Amino acid sequence: MASAASRSRGLAALLDPPLLLIRSTPIASLTILILMWVGSRNLSVIVSFMMVLPVVYLNTLAGLRAVDPGLREMAEVFRFSFMKRLRYLILPTVFPYFRAAVSAGLGFCWKSGVAAEVIGIPGNSIGEKLYLAKIYLNTGELFAWTVVIILISYLFERIVLALLAWAEARLTGTATEVS
Repeated sequence: MASAASRSRGLAALLDPPLLLIRSTPIASLTILILMWVGSRNLSVIVSFMMVLPVVYLNTLAGLRAVDPGLREMAEVFRFSFMKRLRYLILPTVFPYFRAAVSAGLGFCWKSGVAAEVIGIPGNSIGEKLYLAKIYLNTGELFAWTVVIILISYLFERIVLALLAWAEARLTGTATEVS
C-alpha cells in the first residue's frame, strides 16, 4: 500500500481517512465491533493487524518519500534497472523507517492482541487467563501472565528484528546492528 501511495498522491489521499479512522478508534471499541462481526476465534489477529497497519504503512510511506530525488534522477540518467534501483536506492532508505515501524508495531501488536483476548475471551488464550485472574482477584496469576506476555513479546521482537537485519544485509549489502 505504501509503495502504491508513494507513487500516487490520489491513492495516498484516498487511504488517509480510513487509516485515520483506525488510528483514532479506541482498541476496545474496535475489538467489540470485530467481535460482533467475526467472533472471538481470530479476533486478536484481526485487531492486532488493524492496530499495526497504520504504523507500518505511514513509516514505510515516509521512507519511500525520503528517497533523495537527486539519486532518483541519477538512476534515471544511468538507466538503472528496477532491481538496481530497489537494492541501491530504495531499500537502503526505506529499511530504517520500516525497521522502526516494525519495532514499534510489535509491542503495540502484543498489547492490542491481548486486550482483544481479554474482551473476546477465546478459550485457552492468555487473554482468557488474564480475565479469569481479574474475576477471581488472583493478583499473583495476573502478574505471572503479565511477565509471560512481556517475555514472549521481547523474544518475538528480538527474533523479528534479527531477521529484518539479516534481510537488510542480504538485500542491500549493508549490515545494521540489532539493539
